[in-house]
Amino acid sequence: MSALLELAGVHAGYGGVRALRGIDLTVEEGEFVVLLGPNGAGKSTTLRVLSGLVKPTGGAVRFGGRDITRVPGWRRAGLGIGHVPEGRRIFPDHTVLENLRLGAFPVRRREAKLLAEVLELFPRLAERRDQPAGTLSGGEAQMLAVGRALMGEPRLLVLDEPSLGLAPLKAAEVFRHVKRLHTERGLSVLLVEQLALVALRLAERAYVMERGAIALSGPAEDVAADPAVQAVYLGAGPVPG
Repeated sequence: MSALLELAGVHAGYGGVRALRGIDLTVEEGEFVVLLGPNGAGKSTTLRVLSGLVKPTGGAVRFGGRDITRVPGWRRAGLGIGHVPEGRRIFPDHTVLENLRLGAFPVRRREAKLLAEVLELFPRLAERRDQPAGTLSGGEAQMLAVGRALMGEPRLLVLDEPSLGLAPLKAAEVFRHVKRLHTERGLSVLLVEQLALVALRLAERAYVMERGAIALSGPAEDVAADPAVQAVYLGAGPVPG
């Protein structure tokens, strides 16, 4: 049985600079996977390749058993990939409701049902549905970015540094929503996150990248217990249970 998502031997770069060097990565149906690594390791590039925003120079991207390596990015949302980019990328001059509706373009006929579900999941967005998105707090804006991705009814939710710029309590709230989507709806999740300790507690499996390649992978608890991971990403001492 094939994985929901598979990157096989993927290479990619920018202007002749190699950013990815033969990445192998999988996400099974209903699985929560975290991708860790220092700045510049290639994490965001990996997400952009699977979302079709960066074309690989080698290897293959498969989703749901289908080779989508050459499928353009705008069509991948319709296949079931929901990407929440770094920095959120919401439209500040549009209302919360307008931002959410923009995410429903692959499934326009189910827009009303999906909108009701997203507003139930994020009551704060329901309260602010007619406000310009630019007036939201950082945490609310991140919830809007996640909600917009959910409007496309994804099979896989891909998140790039959702805690970036958020206060710890706001970041924890966003993570609770994401974990709830995984546990209650069975949504597959691929998370890139700078808060390694938090991410490893959320995930079932983990990958660690260095210099455009996978340096370590395995069950999240095993990766968290690796002495090199603890020293570089988590600080001294074991990961609390």
